[in-house]
Amino acid sequence: MSPRVRSALSAVLIALACLLAPLGALSAWATYGLGDSERYEATMAPLAGDDDVRDAIAAGVTEDILREVHVRPRLQGPVNHFVRDAVRSFTETDAYRTAWEAANMAAHDAVMRALREDHEGAVTVDLAPVTERVKRRLADDHMPLAGRIPVAHTEVTVLEAEDLARLRKGFHVLEVAGFWLPSASVAFSATGIVIAVRRRRAVLATGLGTALGAALLGVAITVGRRLTLDDLPPDVSRTAAGAVYDALTETLRFVSWLLLATGLTVALTAALAGVYARRRRQAEAPRQVPAEQSTHVGA
Repeated sequence: MSPRVRSALSAVLIALACLLAPLGALSAWATYGLGDSERYEATMAPLAGDDDVRDAIAAGVTEDILREVHVRPRLQGPVNHFVRDAVRSFTETDAYRTAWEAANMAAHDAVMRALREDHEGAVTVDLAPVTERVKRRLADDHMPLAGRIPVAHTEVTVLEAEDLARLRKGFHVLEVAGFWLPSASVAFSATGIVIAVRRRRAVLATGLGTALGAALLGVAITVGRRLTLDDLPPDVSRTAAGAVYDALTETLRFVSWLLLATGLTVALTAALAGVYARRRRQAEAPRQVPAEQSTHVGA
């Protein structure tokens, strides 16, 4: 294989490796982060104590309860205040954490089943267990009319039907790519470096390309957060949704920073190695000494 062909093939393989690195990180995150029930539960559990999430849940539950409880106008203010305080206090209990985990796992299981099976229609979650726990807490606090709060099977839509088919196809692709894309990225980069005519330069290009891909992945995460929050309905708390988004993408952000640091480290090492090699060659080069003029003594 001629040096020109080797250089061209090496450049193509390294470019593919740098392109597949962030895509592989994204697909692996979707498959092994979001798709795994245990990892999802571990990610969402700490959010039960997040102030923004608790405020959003307390506001939503309070509104649902007050919608069903009708009192005289002169009692409406005190009852509303009592319910808000009771619900906010409920979000600090172990029962709330249990309800939070149960609701999240129910939503996760419903979405995963819909994405992996031929589910038709919107994906919904029943919040009746949460309402039942709040009702018991209000009754224990001797709130008047607490026993009249209906425990209706309130279904909350977590995935619209029109989005399901598109998301199912994308998720299937990510599941397949979750293993092969990272493996292909490593294989392409290693092969590109091995067949390169100038391997040090190939290592430098691989490092810089990986760092660039990681930076683009970080930008995509930030842009995705903004677009997600902008697309929320007006009655959904943006701060709470932002906390959930940050928790779900924490691992992906860490991987992007790790790829960025690794790429820059590899590139810097290759650059310093090149400088050291050039200086060493210059130091070891034999000094050119002017040729001595030969003298001939006449007989």
